[in-house]
Amino acid sequence: MLKKLSYFTLLTGLLFFYETPLYSQTEIPAFEFLRVDPSAKASSLAGAYDTYTDDPNAMFYNPASLSTITKSKVSAGFGKYLLDMNFGAFSYAMKYKKLGWFGVGIKYFDYGSFDRTDENGVSTGEKFNANDLMVSVGYGNFIYEKLNYGITFKYIYSGIAEYKSSAIAMDFGLLYVIPGPQIAVSFGVNNLGAQLSSYIGTKEKLPLDVRLGFSKRLEHTPVRLNATFAKLTESREKFVQHLKAFSLGLEFIFSDNVSARLGYDNESRQDVKLGTSLGIAGFSTGLGFKFGEKYVFDYSLNSLGKVGSTHRVNVGFIFN
Repeated sequence: MLKKLSYFTLLTGLLFFYETPLYSQTEIPAFEFLRVDPSAKASSLAGAYDTYTDDPNAMFYNPASLSTITKSKVSAGFGKYLLDMNFGAFSYAMKYKKLGWFGVGIKYFDYGSFDRTDENGVSTGEKFNANDLMVSVGYGNFIYEKLNYGITFKYIYSGIAEYKSSAIAMDFGLLYVIPGPQIAVSFGVNNLGAQLSSYIGTKEKLPLDVRLGFSKRLEHTPVRLNATFAKLTESREKFVQHLKAFSLGLEFIFSDNVSARLGYDNESRQDVKLGTSLGIAGFSTGLGFKFGEKYVFDYSLNSLGKVGSTHRVNVGFIFN
């Protein structure tokens, strides 16, 4: 069983999430599922979502966005990943009297069922399941009208058969919004924490992520440009490689009810390279629709080149 466990961990850490190059010697942190985009809208923009406002899903990227919520909102999403893996997310955000803004977020992964084997790789005829779960509670407010701040506390759980692992972590962020020229700048630190328990007694680091974001609505156009630099403090061989993990997103806002999106994730494009072929790896696209004053629907498609592609959908509801 331990042999099977190690194979599964290696697959999910290296192949599934593609966050670390396939042949890198860098230590793979625990709970890599935390890095995967839970929101269809954010995913269609390649994760360049740190400066977005008035969306409960933005708390997964920068909890400072909570204090930009204008009405109570709820969102639920579902996605299909590689190898028939399923994942989903739930978020809710609201303002409570004069205390500030509060949010709840849930993210889960279901890796499916696997054949159990002994230490020699021989099937025992039994099966086991594997899954991940993250539950978060966030608070946001503003120092003054344009500068927002927020903090999120997380409980993280992962299970493979009878083996369990858990952790606690926090995110905190700042968001500066200038309404006139429609410019926003953000800074955030995500997944700052530690394991409470590990699979086989060896503690691992969490995927700490220091991020900078920028967005600008281009004048006289329906286009919003978004950029995010992630993993800024990760160990790199050269200084310039600290900027490798950047994402760019373009949102074409045709009306209050219809928008289209394009995204580019530079690191994922490089990390899924197979031979000399890249295809459209690292690129993403999506659509968003608002029906009436209450209902929201988003869809995204992300390409991993020859490895495959992923799909996400989100539905949202806006309370009066």
